[in-house]
Amino acid sequence: MSKPTEEELEAALKMAAQMRDKKIDPFFIAKTLLSHNYRIKYLEEILKSADRYINRGMSEQEKTHLIRTIEKIKDAESFTSGQGRESFGL
Repeated sequence: MSKPTEEELEAALKMAAQMRDKKIDPFFIAKTLLSHNYRIKYLEEILKSADRYINRGMSEQEKTHLIRTIEKIKDAESFTSGQGRESFGL
């Protein structure tokens, strides 16, 4: 399956937000799309941090940045899911 263009994604997210606001989402498609779009931004941030860590010689500074990025994302994930989480313990 091909990746949607920026315009297609923007239109889909706009429609999903309208569906959510009007509570017209019997199969949770809008909820799922909005949630996945929110989460993918964080996952892309992890990918960027991990790539930087690997390609810059695995320095302690980059490792710390990667761990903090993961911690931030776990915080956001636990907040949106309403569940607690365990820490890496930096």
